[in-house]
Amino acid sequence: MTNLKKETKVGIEEESKGEEIEEKIVQIDRISRVVKGGRRLRFRAVVVVGDKSGKVGIGVAKGTEVPIAISKAALKAKKAIIPILIKDTTIPHEVYYEFAGAKVFLKPASEGTGIVAGGPVRAVVEAVGIKDILSKMLGSGNKVNNVYATFLALKSLRPIKEKFRKEDSKGKSGIKKDIKVEKKISKKSKKKR
Repeated sequence: MTNLKKETKVGIEEESKGEEIEEKIVQIDRISRVVKGGRRLRFRAVVVVGDKSGKVGIGVAKGTEVPIAISKAALKAKKAIIPILIKDTTIPHEVYYEFAGAKVFLKPASEGTGIVAGGPVRAVVEAVGIKDILSKMLGSGNKVNNVYATFLALKSLRPIKEKFRKEDSKGKSGIKKDIKVEKKISKKSKKKR
């Protein structure tokens, strides 16, 4: 794969052959700043980019016109692309993440479930390429914060370790046993205090 660099008004943009990066505009807002002569109107764009095979980036930018804001945000998002861990068509484990006032809970789903998510979460999850997931936005409804919370939640995903997958002689998973042991230890340490 070769990267071609193309110079635009916003900056240098890279185009890579073979990888199809898709842009999704999550939100466009009209914002204003009060100056001596009155209000100065600008636009803010939130853009999510991804290749639908495990890479995603987000960008927030402002501009005097909508197309300028969108192109700036897309450029920032392309620079911020990171790989995300995906297991088949879903995520490897549950994850809960808080960013500012936004709280996002993501849960793996069985194949065929589809994407059960609200607007900002759906945009990020679709850009990554996840096809089956359950999610809930808790707390703030701010789209920018929910996009960041989802992005950071997906970034925090880790592979499930082999030792947790081992089953005991009765065929039960060892995960619950480890959690019970941790709870007992924490109760004992609380009594000592």
